[in-house]
Amino acid sequence: MLKGLLPTGPVVWLTGEYIRVSHTFIQREVAALRNLGFDVRTFSVRRTGSRELVGPELEAEAARTFYILDAAKRPAVAVKAHATALVGRPTTWLRMLYTAWATAPAGLRGRTYGLIYFHEAVVLAAELRRQGVVHLHNHYATASCAVARLAAPLAGITWSFTVHGPDDLAAPIHWRLDDKVREASFVVCISSYARSQVMLHVPPDQWNKLHIVHCGVEPARYGRERTSKPDHLLFVGRLVAQKGLPILLEALARARAERPSISLTIVGDGRDRPELEKQAESLGLHEAVRFVGYKNQDEVAQLLSESTALVLPSFAEGVPVVLMEAMATGLPVVATRINGVPELVEDGVAGRLVPPSDEQALANAMIEITEDADRIKLMGQAGRSKVLAEFDLGQEAARLGTLVAWARAGGERPSRRPDALSS
Repeated sequence: MLKGLLPTGPVVWLTGEYIRVSHTFIQREVAALRNLGFDVRTFSVRRTGSRELVGPELEAEAARTFYILDAAKRPAVAVKAHATALVGRPTTWLRMLYTAWATAPAGLRGRTYGLIYFHEAVVLAAELRRQGVVHLHNHYATASCAVARLAAPLAGITWSFTVHGPDDLAAPIHWRLDDKVREASFVVCISSYARSQVMLHVPPDQWNKLHIVHCGVEPARYGRERTSKPDHLLFVGRLVAQKGLPILLEALARARAERPSISLTIVGDGRDRPELEKQAESLGLHEAVRFVGYKNQDEVAQLLSESTALVLPSFAEGVPVVLMEAMATGLPVVATRINGVPELVEDGVAGRLVPPSDEQALANAMIEITEDADRIKLMGQAGRSKVLAEFDLGQEAARLGTLVAWARAGGERPSRRPDALSS
């Protein structure tokens, strides 16, 4: 489709654990780039658990992914990778070994991890060379990015990474974010907020490397007919502390005191599920709340189409893809006013934004979002329009494609918000 603009060889998408059910947006990004004509290969440091592979799409991606640790644990593969690097690029091998040691956190544990990342990088570089890869892109600025940073010079290729937040911005000194930005060809930030947080840790002469490309959704996947049940709310996400679910359950109990018909379905799983189920029971919500576990993308889309609104009471987020999915479906949303969320959700337009950890404000918003059918419809329309304009996966993948093509071809650096790659 874009012959002449695309890189002349394969590109690799790397992350620490591909593919987790909470990271299906990466799988969709890969698929969108393939649709544009990119030869994208998926690599992962480790295998994910089988319960994360919900549905045939994720199973197929897992089957075609190269797993670095699997290869690095095989003595014959590891010895050959290091020997080949020492013979072919001895100076680079020594320089990356020094970098891994010098930039690792102090102490035995930190140095050990630095050497592990170096070993993984050598094995990764050997596979990149074997497959003729020309560019390496990594998601998240944590451990897998440390591996990518070492592997790309060993493979003799360009590299880049995406910063999401909040997790990969929580320890920028530990993860040497400044070094990674300096050495990468470009850095993708999923929001203006994320970009500003990276800017705190790198000098101004590196700010032009920080480009904004949103995560996105496929609007057509969520364009099905709405059959929403009255007063039915939906939560989708991991059942972990940062999602604020204890606040949601308390708010639901308060909201039901005024509007008893409100109910909630919780999609997802995680370490906090047993305690959350106990809390729901203690609050007398056993008939109002359903815990349904992980669902695949089509099942989530169906549940969205059957709901009145999506609620996301998180304490920390980047720009949640599940909010985009809900808005693409035409649902109003209730979310917390944190990080990059206001860049997606305008309070009172596509939904309601409330202060994090405020049970009463959340309860009030849940009541408000369910009581006016006309307003629900208008908010849903506004939300879908926002997603179509700024968070369409095809357009965002094409912006990312512009950056990858530029990294290989050179020339004038793309703008902060890159134009979409076109023929």
